[in-house]
Amino acid sequence: MQFKKYTKQRNNSIQGLRSFKDTLPKNIKKVISKKGHIYSETLNNWKYIVGENLFKVCYPKTFKNSNRFGVSTLLIMVKRGHEIDLEYSKKEIIDKMNSFFGFSVVEKLKFISFEHENKIHTKKNYEKENVTNNKYKNKINNVKNEKIKKSLIELSKVFKKK
Repeated sequence: MQFKKYTKQRNNSIQGLRSFKDTLPKNIKKVISKKGHIYSETLNNWKYIVGENLFKVCYPKTFKNSNRFGVSTLLIMVKRGHEIDLEYSKKEIIDKMNSFFGFSVVEKLKFISFEHENKIHTKKNYEKENVTNNKYKNKINNVKNEKIKKSLIELSKVFKKK
């Protein structure tokens, strides 16, 4: 008697609970092992890597792994006006990241500056703003069922009060 082997997912069936890693398809495992691990660990330990002062003004946006066309690059978003501080500590950040992972992970850092505005919202501003946009109001008005339409309008009024 021959047994059919399912080669697309798993070679052997496992009885009981499986780890999350074993339930994922092979293609997703490759993506996570290549990019996801390094980027997620960088996000979790960003405060340790850059320090307290730079942690407040920048954060990592994306990580591109090295391939035959380019080197591994970490893209960092920086508040406008703090680019110079980050540029001076570029070498230290690369060294800390490589020592944290134990091998050469990042070879290049790129910076993108963004405008950061501290908007302080008061209760008066919220009362003036309408929670539901005109686009959503039109969609609510196009609903044919009256009960659903009334409940959506009431829901938008509740959100408006908050």
